[in-house]
Amino acid sequence: MSRSERSPLLLAGLLAAAGVTHFARPRPYDEIVPRALPGSPRTWTYASGAVELALAAGVALPRTRRAAALATAAFFVGVFPANVKMAVDWRDRPAPQKAAAIGRLPVQLPLVLWARSVARAGEGRA
Repeated sequence: MSRSERSPLLLAGLLAAAGVTHFARPRPYDEIVPRALPGSPRTWTYASGAVELALAAGVALPRTRRAAALATAAFFVGVFPANVKMAVDWRDRPAPQKAAAIGRLPVQLPLVLWARSVARAGEGRA
């Protein structure tokens, strides 16, 4: 299997794993839901987990890959405020946790670019 064939499946796997953790261990996600969002943090945690699972399925299927990958890129941009909130909230935690929270911030850009790359590779398949 070539790299271009593996990339969407790896992205789908990442999304699926993240989606499952939203349901299996929701509390850490609840804590990073920005307070400005209406409703319960748990509702947002479950909703974002469901979105990740749906995106994973869409990216995994060649027929829906391009649209799902573009939606994934938008999703990664949309969850960035939660990562910022985590970095701010964790500023007084022990150094390894603080580093992990801050380290998540620049990782969003490669994730967005990865999803866009998968979308470009999926052009003409829809």
